[in-house]
Order: sequence, then C-alpha cells, then structure tokens
Amino acid sequence: MTLSNDAAVAAVNRYLSLVATGSADDIAALYSEDATLEDPVGSAVLSGREAIRAFYATIESLTRSTVLHTVRASGGEAAFHFRIDTDTGAGVATMEPLEMMTFSNDGLITSMRAWWSDADLTFG
Repeated sequence: MTLSNDAAVAAVNRYLSLVATGSADDIAALYSEDATLEDPVGSAVLSGREAIRAFYATIESLTRSTVLHTVRASGGEAAFHFRIDTDTGAGVATMEPLEMMTFSNDGLITSMRAWWSDADLTFG
C-alpha cells in the first residue's frame, strides 16, 4: 500500500514545522533508519538517521522560520517549494529550495533531495 497523497502532504507540513522549530533529533525522527538525504542535489548523499541528524544539527541553535509555497503529492512521493529564513546572528539568510521526498507506507521519509545552489541564497 502506497502512502496516501493527504498523508504525504501532512508529512511535508510536519517536516517544515520541525525544520522551523524542532531539534535535530525531532527532524531526524521523521526519517526512516536507512533514509538518504542529498542537500543540495549533487553533494554527497548522506545515509542513515544518525548522519541526517548531524546534518540538521548545524541549524539547530539558529532561529528559523519556514513558509510552504506549494506542494504536490502522488504515489507516495511529494515535491514542494518553500522558503526558509535563518537568523545567523550576522543577518538573515533566505533560501527557497525545491525538495522531493519519498515516504514509507507508515509516513517516514525514505529519501529527500533538495535543489538549490549558492546563487539561490540571499542575506539581508
């Protein structure tokens, strides 16, 4: 059984909420034990929940906010465009990546790929 479209959209919303306010452990718990993360696409692919937790730990102490622009879900996968603002202490970094996630039948993220480059990052 494939994850329903509504459940995939709910998982994206939960992810964005935790990226904005949660700990690295909270975010990593959304991923399956053997999930992969490629952020940005073309960088080294991280494998496993612990490597993914370490990835999110880099933003854990920063003030962040997210806004979902659009999401499309089909066949147990979701593609979405969102904005993330991160207060670095020296200013606010803003990025609007496109991301693609696949999900297990129980709603855990099995893979995440993010499309963005340094040219997409602005500071204000």
